[in-house]
Amino acid sequence: MPTAADKLPVKKIKLPQGFKAEVWASNILDARGLRQGDNGTVFVSSLFVAGKIYAVVDKDGKREVKTIAEKLFLPNGIEFHKGALYVATPKDITRYDNIEANLDSPPAPVMVYDKLPGDVPHGWKFIKVGPDGKLYVPVGAPCNICDPPATHSQIFRMNLDGSGVESVVKGMRNTVGFDFDPKTGDLWFGDNQRDWLSEDLPLDELNHVTQPGKQHFGFPYCAGDIADPEFGWGHSCKSYAKPAALLGPHAAPLGMRFYTGTMFPQKYQGAIFLTRHGPWNKTQKYGADVVAVFIDANGKAKVEPFLTGLVEKNSYLGRPADVMVMKDGSLLVSDDHNGAIYRITYGK
Repeated sequence: MPTAADKLPVKKIKLPQGFKAEVWASNILDARGLRQGDNGTVFVSSLFVAGKIYAVVDKDGKREVKTIAEKLFLPNGIEFHKGALYVATPKDITRYDNIEANLDSPPAPVMVYDKLPGDVPHGWKFIKVGPDGKLYVPVGAPCNICDPPATHSQIFRMNLDGSGVESVVKGMRNTVGFDFDPKTGDLWFGDNQRDWLSEDLPLDELNHVTQPGKQHFGFPYCAGDIADPEFGWGHSCKSYAKPAALLGPHAAPLGMRFYTGTMFPQKYQGAIFLTRHGPWNKTQKYGADVVAVFIDANGKAKVEPFLTGLVEKNSYLGRPADVMVMKDGSLLVSDDHNGAIYRITYGK
């Protein structure tokens, strides 16, 4: 069950000087993905427990939560584009047209694409329409570590009607968050690396796609410069694209966004805000935070803490799952551990 609003750990959240966190919405079971509609509606996806898509409407400073779809199969991936809400499960992608005008009586979903593999391991989606107008959809590895079939371990893109499917990234294990640099149009994505090798290896990654369709990011043969002991034999890690940044062992990078607002200081203009959900199988808990990633003129990435404080006595107080830049420049952060959404603002 979601945590009661007055019990949420918002006072535990630590931020850089001048920033403030508040509870923006609560009682949203399994709150995961975030997207904002043209009229300000915030759509929220869920995963294991709820199987729902929510719409959060702001009425005079108070948030009303509506359920617009339910009994779905792991509907983690959502995108809003030209009045329509796209919803991705491990099996398919559907579209709800003119959704903001019909929140109380949602239209029947239109099938966009029904040929996804349907795997549960690493099958839940994070989807986004790119600057090329195409819908980007990942298909993760169907395993912890294996030589995946040709249909997996890739990010694909397709036309908005589901046609013209093509691969743009290979050698990806499990991405649950990516975004496009608003300056260059380049795709950046997080990748969750394998388990059961070591508590401290391999390191999860932030990757930069500079040659769509031509880069292989190493899975299952290499994680960065580290050859996999099972599948790395005969493979030189130098032949694969290198991570732009390392995010820690089993950190579980999820949702991420380039900051396109103006509320935050100049330092954060163009930075990436990225959630680290935190390890599920590491003895020492860490992460459960939001990091800021700064990219210099040469494309080099530097990772700094931004939102922290949600790990206490080796337990998670909350677990950030996605971020979204609001139209006013504030930052929303979903917390699926508590079924809540926090709002981050800045004021001198």
